[in-house]
Amino acid sequence: MAGKQAKTLSDVHVSALRDYCLKSRNPLRNQVVVLLSAKAGLRAGEIAKLTWEMLLTPTGQVGAAIELQNSIAKKGGGRLIPINPTLRKALEKLLKESSGTGPVILSERGHRMTDMSIVNWFAIAYRALGLSGCSSHSGRRTFITRAARMVHKAGGSLRDVQLLAGHRSIQTTQRYIDGDSEAQRKLVSLL
Repeated sequence: MAGKQAKTLSDVHVSALRDYCLKSRNPLRNQVVVLLSAKAGLRAGEIAKLTWEMLLTPTGQVGAAIELQNSIAKKGGGRLIPINPTLRKALEKLLKESSGTGPVILSERGHRMTDMSIVNWFAIAYRALGLSGCSSHSGRRTFITRAARMVHKAGGSLRDVQLLAGHRSIQTTQRYIDGDSEAQRKLVSLL
C-alpha cells in the first residue's frame, strides 16, 4: 500500500470486524483494539503502548477521556480523547479481566503487544473479511472522517478534529478526511 492511504470503513465494515473478534481467541481484547482504532482514532503504536493509567480515574474506574501521553504518541502529540460509550463498555469489561495496571492490550502470554503485532492483527482480520486496501490505519481514518462530518453538530470546528487526531497541522487532518459524493450532490443542489 505504499503511497496510498488506508481505506475508511463503513458501519457494516466495523460491525463485521467486531463480529470477527467474537470468533477469535481473545474476543474482548480484540474488540477493544478495533474500538480504540475506530472510536478513538488511535494509531497501532498508541494502541500497543496504551496503559490503564491513561484510562482510569484515581478510584480505578474508566474515566471520561483517554489521557494519551506524549511519550506514546507520534511526534509527542499526546492528547485528551473523550471515550465513546461503546468503547467505554468494552473497556469496563476488559478492566474486570485485568489487574488494572500496565498495558491495556496484552498478548496471549500476558505481555504488552508490539506495534507490529497490532498492525499484523488488523492485516489478518481484513484479509479474513475480504476487505482490500484496509490497514491498521483504516480505523483512524474512519474516526477522523466521521468526526469531520459530524463536528458541526457538536458546535465544533475542524480544529477540534485536529486536536483529537493529534496532528500538528490542519492540512494533515484534511488529508485524512474522505469526501462524500452523496453530500457533494446535495450541496450542489442547494446552490
